[in-house]
Amino acid sequence: MEKKQLGNSDLALTPIGFGAWAIGGGDWQFAWGPQNDTDSIAAIHKALDLGINWIDTAAVYGLGHSEEVVARALKTASQKPYVLTKCGLVWNEKREVTNSLKQVRRECEDSLRRLGVEAIDLYQMHWPKPDEDVEEAWGVMADLKKEGKVRWIGVSNFSVSQMERAMKIAPITSNQPPYSMLNRSIEAEVLPFCEKNGIGTISYAPMHSGLLTGAMTKERVANFPKDDFRRNAKNYQEPLLSRNIAVAEFIGEIGKRHGVSAGVVAIAWVRHHSAVTAAIVGGRSAKQVEGVIPGATFRLSEEEFGEIQAYLKEHVS
Repeated sequence: MEKKQLGNSDLALTPIGFGAWAIGGGDWQFAWGPQNDTDSIAAIHKALDLGINWIDTAAVYGLGHSEEVVARALKTASQKPYVLTKCGLVWNEKREVTNSLKQVRRECEDSLRRLGVEAIDLYQMHWPKPDEDVEEAWGVMADLKKEGKVRWIGVSNFSVSQMERAMKIAPITSNQPPYSMLNRSIEAEVLPFCEKNGIGTISYAPMHSGLLTGAMTKERVANFPKDDFRRNAKNYQEPLLSRNIAVAEFIGEIGKRHGVSAGVVAIAWVRHHSAVTAAIVGGRSAKQVEGVIPGATFRLSEEEFGEIQAYLKEHVS
């Protein structure tokens, strides 16, 4: 599997990485519903066995639980992947999540402990909120790198102006924004800026949280668990839900030509952009991982990419 250097780092990433958001489980503000830890560990092992060399998690996923599950999986893994995690979202004893950039050092220590690693390969600021605290927090991130607690530092969900402010303090290795056929807001400014300045792009939600997998139906959405954040997401509600399922059906027809799923086509579409270093792909079971692993190697032809672009121009604003 080919690899691509991430920004100014020595990290050579496979085209897709294992996304550990959903394996944090339920009972928190942005959960995907209940999740079996044994299934999660099997999913991670399958991803690594199939050649994926990085895992992306965050302290807030499952309020620490995702990092703990990743640590358990790594103890018996066939290889040691790069471990990426994030800071900037904290929670209280009532499990309420808030943005804070005042506790970055403590968050780092907690993540190191939960992950059971001596250094975090890429430590990312999850959200630039509160905006007025970005510079101070980025300075702490730079200090953590100098101290060897983290190897490289990146940002997530940052605008161009926020990246420019951070770059005055210390170099940015990467930015992690959402990017999919249904969310193209970063194309105009963020992706060109990152490409011009040598900042790697790790895109998340290439299948838009399951909408573009080809397996999503209105019935499935109606039966989401109460603690699945997608129940309240606008793209999972009408009239957008019908439109989005239609997009998945369209790209699924392209996938059939090659024996791959709509989700694999969605991943390939994201990877088609020259600024994208790699994409995060979640997996809640070994079977799901097997289904999306072709996304690491499948490429759209220019004709197929143009076909999709024309469809999106007509049907997706």
